Amino acid sequence: MSAGLQDEAVEAPETDLDPFALENLADPVPWQTALREQAPVLRLTRYDAYVVTRHADVKAVLRNWGDYESSAGTGLQNYHREPSWRPRSLLLETDPPEHTHYRGAANPLLLPKALQHLRPEFEAAAHRLLDRLLGRERVEVVTELAEPYVVQVFADAVGIGEEGRENLLPYGHSIFNSFGPLNDLFRHTQAAAAGSTEWVLGRCQREELRPGGIGAGIWALADDGTVTEQEAPLLVRSLFGAGLDSTVAGIASTVQCLAAHPGQWELLRADPGLARHAFEETLRYESPVQNIFRTTTQDVVLAGTRIPAGEKVMLLLASANTDPRQYDAPLEYRIERRGHGQLDLGLGIHQCIGQHIARMEGEALLRALAERVREVRLLGPGERKLNNSLRGWASLPVALVTA
Repeated sequence: MSAGLQDEAVEAPETDLDPFALENLADPVPWQTALREQAPVLRLTRYDAYVVTRHADVKAVLRNWGDYESSAGTGLQNYHREPSWRPRSLLLETDPPEHTHYRGAANPLLLPKALQHLRPEFEAAAHRLLDRLLGRERVEVVTELAEPYVVQVFADAVGIGEEGRENLLPYGHSIFNSFGPLNDLFRHTQAAAAGSTEWVLGRCQREELRPGGIGAGIWALADDGTVTEQEAPLLVRSLFGAGLDSTVAGIASTVQCLAAHPGQWELLRADPGLARHAFEETLRYESPVQNIFRTTTQDVVLAGTRIPAGEKVMLLLASANTDPRQYDAPLEYRIERRGHGQLDLGLGIHQCIGQHIARMEGEALLRALAERVREVRLLGPGERKLNNSLRGWASLPVALVTA
């Protein structure tokens, strides 16, 4: 970095706000808005970390893996200073050249072209689920719609057997909690997921995966020498963090948004082809993945603000996704938005490895709803499921009124 840039840079303003306090996790928009309008970069004194609040700057960091590494962990914990609580992810927590090798190996299995054969089954599974739910007076969106749908189609796609699939969601929930501080939320979910973590690790082994699935495809990379037999199960494990809880949260939040904005629901009913756009708009508007971290590899200047080397940098994805500098009327839910560049699935070389399967899942289920349901009516305000980095629902009762 040039001396001129350093000389002209300013120190980040400090804030003692705790983004991970329960009241702030429950109601994030007010404090995220306040931080974003205060400054593009601030220092979180409670955690000795920096936070980036605006779309352009979050986007710049996501693209710049050289100055903002993932190898030190994509949560608050700094792996250069303390050991990881689990073996690090070969996809999420590595940088080039390591990352280039592992991502290049896994990508062909998870690109849209490779997944298209799954679309008919995703669509059929959505209609089978609705066959069971339609006609009831009350449907629990989280536990009766989003969770069973995502667990079934995801597990089938990876090639996981039927027995024990209830372990998938506790494991995913604990992974997202681990991106924040090692607080009570983290400790609670770690304890609750202890058996689930062991079960998931067991399902990553070759003999536990059905032929023809994505998991078996990863193990085939070990057969041809692309990865080792020690690396293959870690690559399979990466799928479990990428394709479950965030997709459940995205689907449930889309149903809530459409029910709360009946005009948008009518647009989707009139054109079910907008299902993909509705899901995408929810990723922007609700930001199921609220934040992710990077670590500076050298002294940097971001938005005119100095950040020293070796510092944790919290990327406030939810704030970026509602930045009025980037979006017209950002707090309005509009499923016909185009090309708005939401950042909830990441950007650059570390963008979510499971993004294409998540989008296919969301599109299939929402399209089936639009084709078969006349009205989605909220039966209460719902209850949020608090998590250090994930915004979703614990309960969301609705009536699905058929045509």
